[in-house]
Amino acid sequence: MNPAGNASLPIAIIGGGITGLAAAHRLVRQGKTVRLFEASSRLGGSIRSERDGDWLVEGGPNSLQQTPAVAALLGELDLEAATLQARPEAKNRYLVRNGRLVAVPASPPALLVSKLFSTGAKWRLLREIFTRPRTRPADVSLAAFVESHFGREWVDYGLSPFVSGVYAGDAEKLSARHSFPSLWAMEQSHGSIIRGQIAAAKARRARGEPAGAAPIVSFADGLETLPRTLAARLPAGSVELHARVTALVPPSAGQPWQIQWTSPDSGSPPRSQLFSAVLLALPAAALAELSLPSAAASGSEPSDRPFASLADIEYPPVSSLFLGYRSDQIDHPLDGFGLLVPPLERRSIMGVLFNSTLFPGRAPEDHVALTVMTGGSRNPELARLTDEALLALVRDELAALLGVRGDPVFVRRTVWPHAIPQYTLGYERFLETMTRAEQAHPGLFIGGHVRDGISLPACIAAGEKLAARSLST
Repeated sequence: MNPAGNASLPIAIIGGGITGLAAAHRLVRQGKTVRLFEASSRLGGSIRSERDGDWLVEGGPNSLQQTPAVAALLGELDLEAATLQARPEAKNRYLVRNGRLVAVPASPPALLVSKLFSTGAKWRLLREIFTRPRTRPADVSLAAFVESHFGREWVDYGLSPFVSGVYAGDAEKLSARHSFPSLWAMEQSHGSIIRGQIAAAKARRARGEPAGAAPIVSFADGLETLPRTLAARLPAGSVELHARVTALVPPSAGQPWQIQWTSPDSGSPPRSQLFSAVLLALPAAALAELSLPSAAASGSEPSDRPFASLADIEYPPVSSLFLGYRSDQIDHPLDGFGLLVPPLERRSIMGVLFNSTLFPGRAPEDHVALTVMTGGSRNPELARLTDEALLALVRDELAALLGVRGDPVFVRRTVWPHAIPQYTLGYERFLETMTRAEQAHPGLFIGGHVRDGISLPACIAAGEKLAARSLST
């Protein structure tokens, strides 16, 4: 509970990524005053869109699943008309097997004739329907979990490329319970993952929601349209950029929260302000550096760092290489969303996105745009290569897989030294650290990709959840 008389104070939100912006938006809609602190010069976190002539470069995520919650947010922001649906040509997904691209079957009949999986793997998929519910005594790796249901081939050519290409992770290290909690719950309630997914689709239909996958969307000027619009809707003076929060001082003797921060680039002295509640929407490294006196510490004792252990969360580096070519330089029709490379294929790239197929306006006429992803948990050193070395490596891979000839006519590289948190086995210790801090400090709320899931819809939902929790106190 906030001490009496503090309810009129603003609510602090630390972290200006999509989670912090979503929380700020929701609180302002509820009539609350907020201050959003961001250490960098911009809002939006990993969502970065840049227009260079007729090229549109996405440095981070390239698309967004329009779940019902996301659709509701876009409606509030008057962004429905600006939303671009993924082109029908992007419906195909490709995987590499034995050095060649194979289309991922999109339906059961297509699976029966697909060359992507062996006959034995297809029979194993059918038998999975008869799996009985079970409660595991302990967490297992995501690879072991999926193998127990579908067999090793589905791990090697289904799960692993998805985890490597989309999450930059290693299925052998990730926790089944924490990285895919919905599958974990399906096993407990239905036994069969397939039966669980059928039940989930029926439940969505009963709620009036589409039973299939959520539509893939973006905007004419890229995904950064969303955080820009969220920021523009906040009242003037709500955002503090270049603000490095140095300490959180929790309430004591009826006093409210106090936040202390500096703006190193401005040369101004340290500042502080009082708040009724504090919402943390930060990556693990920033959380680990936060100073928060323990409940038992006196004013003369040094501040401690209750989140210091979160520095151990793995964030592998990822390199995003945006390449533009003339259409006549590529043999493959690029008739899909993109391709993923199973680690078993031992190639140097994790995947390739066909940007100009996915959405219009990503490349000039008679040109195509690709985004090549390298690095991740399995090959972190590749993300750290020089531009020249990486381009040479990627040139050979694209020639072999897509029939690309010659040098690109446009190149833009974005490197994320700490890209995506990995929910590895034992991740519960980090979640418990955050829970203990909240319990020890009423009015403190923690959320975002380090706790609530790494997808954009999950991060948006985390912001909504943070706002709701702060309003309930």
